[in-house]
Amino acid sequence: MSLRDRRIQYETAGLDRHDLHDSPVAQWHRWYDDAAEAGVPEPNAMVVSTVDAAGFPDSRIVLARGFDDDGVHFFGNYESAKGVQLAAAPRAAVTFPWLALHRQVRLRGSVERLSVAASDDYFASRPRDSQLGAWASEQSRPIADRPELERRFADAEARFAGREVPRPSHWGGWLLRPETFEFWQGRPNRLHDRFRYSRIDDAWSVERLSP
Repeated sequence: MSLRDRRIQYETAGLDRHDLHDSPVAQWHRWYDDAAEAGVPEPNAMVVSTVDAAGFPDSRIVLARGFDDDGVHFFGNYESAKGVQLAAAPRAAVTFPWLALHRQVRLRGSVERLSVAASDDYFASRPRDSQLGAWASEQSRPIADRPELERRFADAEARFAGREVPRPSHWGGWLLRPETFEFWQGRPNRLHDRFRYSRIDDAWSVERLSP
């Protein structure tokens, strides 16, 4: 089947304003729980989009590691392409693609680094090999071959043998503070339900969007 002829008719139930929580964060948690219970693989996976120095958008999949009233928490290398772009232009868009449920949630907002304490706390919770990987990988930079990466990992293992692995100063967390949310529910005939939350001072307004 060709790309242009591949179609799925969405038959899921609709979404009305009265179905939505007044808090977009609470509504996100409802849908996240639905995705987790439905067995969606890695329901905390999200597409994070930034802008580079030339103005080109850049996207990658990252795992959300926290979501509260302040926003979405995620972690990585501050010296990676993502980290450099966020330092220069601290704004991002995020999409959670729960395709099995014919749902997606989009967010946009400003981004700031999490505190040192928050980054230390999350790093300490990671598996040891993942901690070592943060030391071994110069994320987004060219590397000669796979053996070079494995050598760097072995060097990190030897360096921290018999003791805890500290968090590298170049690795930590970010907080995306959402200014808008959009909840999208697939419907038959591409007449989807879309609702956008927009922050106005300390409150959220909600409006239905055309599909």
